[in-house]
Amino acid sequence: MQNSLNNDVWVYIDLRTQRLFNACLNVIAAAQQLAGPFGGQVVALILTDGEDGPKTNAGGEPSGVDVAAAMETCGAKGADKICIITHAALADTRADTQAEALNRVVHQKSPRVVLFALSDLGREIAAFCARQANAGLIADCVGFEVDKDQIMADCPSWGGEIMARLSFADSTQTGFVTVSAHAFSPLDTKKNDAVIEKIELHDLIPSNRLKRISSATEALEHLKLENAKTVVVGGAGVRTAEGFAGVRRLAAAMGAEVGATRPPVLRHWIDEERLIGQTGKSVRPKLLVSIGTSGAVQYTAGIVESETIVAINRDPDAPIFQTADIGIVADAKDLVPLVESRIKQVVMRDLADQLCVDKTDAAENGFGEKICKLRESHNWSIEELADQTGQTPEAIDKFERNQSTPSVSFLLRLSKALGVDPGTFLSEDEKADILDQRAKAFIKRTKNYHYQTLTPGGENQHLRGFMITIEPRQAHKPVAYKHEGEEFVFVMEGSLELTLGNKVKQLKTGESIWYNSETSHKLKNRGNEVTRCLVMLFTP
Repeated sequence: MQNSLNNDVWVYIDLRTQRLFNACLNVIAAAQQLAGPFGGQVVALILTDGEDGPKTNAGGEPSGVDVAAAMETCGAKGADKICIITHAALADTRADTQAEALNRVVHQKSPRVVLFALSDLGREIAAFCARQANAGLIADCVGFEVDKDQIMADCPSWGGEIMARLSFADSTQTGFVTVSAHAFSPLDTKKNDAVIEKIELHDLIPSNRLKRISSATEALEHLKLENAKTVVVGGAGVRTAEGFAGVRRLAAAMGAEVGATRPPVLRHWIDEERLIGQTGKSVRPKLLVSIGTSGAVQYTAGIVESETIVAINRDPDAPIFQTADIGIVADAKDLVPLVESRIKQVVMRDLADQLCVDKTDAAENGFGEKICKLRESHNWSIEELADQTGQTPEAIDKFERNQSTPSVSFLLRLSKALGVDPGTFLSEDEKADILDQRAKAFIKRTKNYHYQTLTPGGENQHLRGFMITIEPRQAHKPVAYKHEGEEFVFVMEGSLELTLGNKVKQLKTGESIWYNSETSHKLKNRGNEVTRCLVMLFTP
């Protein structure tokens, strides 16, 4: 039988990652709101195997938060006492073993309530504890109040449409509560006088009915959403899978991460790992764009730390506008494509400014990082971007590392891959300069006897034709042979050796080839007869 309750409020501390530990620090702040009215203490509970020093994973790399560092931080953030519970079986963070250990100490000490940060592990341990102790459990709490010596907890219900106020039916037993950590902010008490209590458990035997199959540190890929500087979130208001695809395209244009509320996840438009809110991830970007989200508390609890929130919803009375810094009343189906198009133009204009104004400053201005971010936001590999822009993967790698600066034609092909009309971001002077370069190259070719123009007066046309003659055993003398655009070669007579970059192609009469004109290319006649080729040039 449990002893009569004291007025202490306990907080379970999760040391598996820094992110989870930080959430527990927020819960310590929540605990202070309860401990104050009761006149009790805030106790931080750290369950460990008793081994000193930082933990490491299977690969020998640091894993989790060091116990000593956690003790110091918990004290500075408001814990009056830190209780270290030790047993060798606690080396593995198993919910059933942690709950068994925790319940033993709860039975001895009888705190008023035990709080857990809302996470998968926190939910599981709290449920185990409540069942084993035959006690009450309040889930997903976002606020507390003490009324007549009773804990009153505010919890969103019915999809966030209402806020339920819950209490424990039996106030003579220790209660258990899972807390939405981002509903609270960590304190900084600057004190360092927390009392340390160590409890060593005995005869704690983990159940053999459970077997750990594998364990791995959370992949950095999964942390992209939480650490992103820009996030675009889609909700039920986008209505269809195609509507949510528009959210993805906008995020790609902005170089942002994609998130979602519960309805798109349930409809399988996006993985559950991208769920934002109390039961998902919490984000704190500099800019968050919320599209078609109603603004339910379960969702907004995960975005409240964003610096700027822009909301788009066709309902002017949607609750999301109460949270947003900027609200736009519009149908996402109509507005999102327009915003996406405009952002792409701005991004391309920014890149064009760096290349066209002063190429020598492009690397210093982070041109390569911007190209890399743009590529990654579209989930393109280096090879895919190279294929889209007619470059080699090695060239793209050099661009991103700021070891080489691409030509304007690279931007033209990049804009084509993004579906952006170059005319929307190139200035009139830049367009005129491209036309002037095209005309000069055309005139230069037509003056050379190796070239016979098939499109007279075509210096300003995008598509032009030439007949090229190469004498026996001779290499073709190129005239502006490395230029913007695409090139098609058809061998009319003889044979042709074409070198593209570091690859050599052999073409016979009647054979043809297409390639990117900016790829270094050389033409040679290795035969004993004259070679004549039809060459069609397309320049943007």
